[in-house]
This record gives sequence, C-alpha cells and structure tokens, in this order.
Amino acid sequence: MSKPHRFQSLDLLATLVAVVRGDGSVLFANAALEDAMGMSRRAIEGMKLPDCFTEPTALQNALEGADSNEFAALRYDAWLRRLNHEALPVHVIVAQTENRGEIVVELLPQEQQARQDREERLIDQAQANKELIRNLAHEIKNPLGGIRGAAQLLQMEIDPGLTEYTQVIIHEADRLQTLVDRLLAPHRRPHVVGDVNIHEVCERVRSLILAEFPRGLRVVRDYDTSLPEFRGDREQLIQALLNIAHNAAQALSERMAAGDAQITFLTRIARQVTFGKQRYRLALELHVIDNGPGVPDSIKDRIFYPLVSGREGGSGLGLTLAQTFVQQHHGLIECDSVPGRTDFKLLIPLP
Repeated sequence: MSKPHRFQSLDLLATLVAVVRGDGSVLFANAALEDAMGMSRRAIEGMKLPDCFTEPTALQNALEGADSNEFAALRYDAWLRRLNHEALPVHVIVAQTENRGEIVVELLPQEQQARQDREERLIDQAQANKELIRNLAHEIKNPLGGIRGAAQLLQMEIDPGLTEYTQVIIHEADRLQTLVDRLLAPHRRPHVVGDVNIHEVCERVRSLILAEFPRGLRVVRDYDTSLPEFRGDREQLIQALLNIAHNAAQALSERMAAGDAQITFLTRIARQVTFGKQRYRLALELHVIDNGPGVPDSIKDRIFYPLVSGREGGSGLGLTLAQTFVQQHHGLIECDSVPGRTDFKLLIPLP
C-alpha cells in the first residue's frame, strides 16, 4: 500500500503530525502540519524535520533514542519554524510505531492545547452544573409546595388584617417556583428535532431584541448564506441565542442612551475543527458580538455557572441554559471579552 494511503487517516487529526525515519527525514506530513508550516506536503516530505525547529538537536536526539529503543515516547516543548511566519511554540511528542524505522512526531500548538483544555473544562463544568441544578431544583420544589399550601391554610384562619404577611409568603413561594421551573425546563422539555436554518433563528431573535429595545440599538447581520440547514431543535436554539443577545442588550444601556449601541450576528462555516475532544469536518460558527463594557473580570471564568450574574437583579440562568441547549446539539459556547467588545461564539457540528 502506498504511503498516502497508509497514513491518510492522520489528515483527520487537528494536531500537526509527521511520520519520519530515524535520521529525521519526513515520510509523511498531515494536512494540519502543511497549514501550520505554510508549505505543501510535497515540499515537506523528504526534508529533515529537525531542521524545521529553532533548536534541531533536541528533536534529532529524541529520534535517535526512539529509533534505538531507548524509550517508547518522549515529550518536550520547542519552537517550529514556519514559512513567512513567526516560529510557533509547540509541545512535541515523539513516539515509536509498529514499523521499524518509522517514528511519529506529533506537535501540539501551545495555544491550541490551552484552548482544548479550556473546552474540556467548559464541558465538564456544564455537566456538573446540569446535575447540580437538577438535584437542587428537586430539593427546593418539594418543600416549596408545602410552604405555599400551609400559608394558604393559615390565611383562612387568621385575622384578615394579618393576611398581608401570608400573601408575602405565597408571593415569594410562587417566585421561587418560577425560578425552579426555569432551572428544570431544559431537562423536562423533549428535544424536538427538525430542519433548522440558522439565519431564520437569527432573524427571529433580532426581531425580538429590536422590539424590546427599539431606540439607540443596531442589530447588524453578517451572514454566510452558503451555510446548510442542519437537524436540531429550533426553539431551543432560538432561546439560547435570545438569552445571549438579551444579556448583550442589557449590558448596552449606556451605549443606547448615546445612540451607538450595536450587536452583530455573524455566521461562518468552520472547517476541520476540534472541540469537545472530537474533530468535525464542518461546523457552524455563530458569533454574537456587542460593543458594550465587557464581562466583569470577577466573573469571567464563571459566567456559565448557574446563578452567576454581572447585572443587578439578574437571575444568572440565561447563559447556563444557553450552554445547556447548545450542548444538547453536541456544540459549545465560548466567550472572549474585553472592554468595548464581547464575543460569544456558538459552535455546532454540521453534517
């Protein structure tokens, strides 16, 4: 079997991979390594891979050790030279293969590694949040009904002048019941799958936001109309996008007063992306960008936690529910925020 066929599965990986001989000459370079180095596979194959690093000796020693069976795998940090670009910091993994004289060199860009770690934390955090919310909501719900019922019975027995106090109990019990219902909503409602056009979702949310905030706010469209439809729950995605856009609009109150508040809905196709420990050929990338004050530093790392809000009187549930709805589509929400620009990015795999 020819080399391209033997190694073609390596093209599916997001990490940079080369298969080399013990002397460092490249037998195969995957597509990710081509992109990173700015060179074609044909140009890379046959090169001495150690010469592509700012310190060639480290890799050459590692390859010699792997070739002579001194170790099965070795890791270290290095800088990869690139054509017409600055050197790229990478984590290098050198590993033996089953075939004598062939060694796999995997390069993990430090920035990519940090992003993957962050995504894994987000996914683990969302799963923990879901279990916490579900258990907490059920624990609150049961005694809440008893409190409300007891208050109603008490109201019928006491002096009419004291019903004001029982009304407070009933009112607050109802308010907490509404909160619990919102917490349980994503887990109660069945996932209704159909064909989804993401731009119809964006337009629906845009009209809702402009109806609530008619003055001083522009909602800009920047759509990639080539995006295909996909299978999903349209109502869940509307709610997720609405929660994010509504938070953005509320953060823009000062800008609205000045007349220059702006929210942008931007859609793009992302190709060969990895998130949630899985690689996808295509994914929807939907950005909600606002020119507000940014997410407070004190809650930046916790904005998807339940009951965490940067706004006075906020419930702290909007982003938690949005993340839950998007994850039910095997996707993820990320946030990048500095004063003057906050960008929430929704990633959802496409068929």
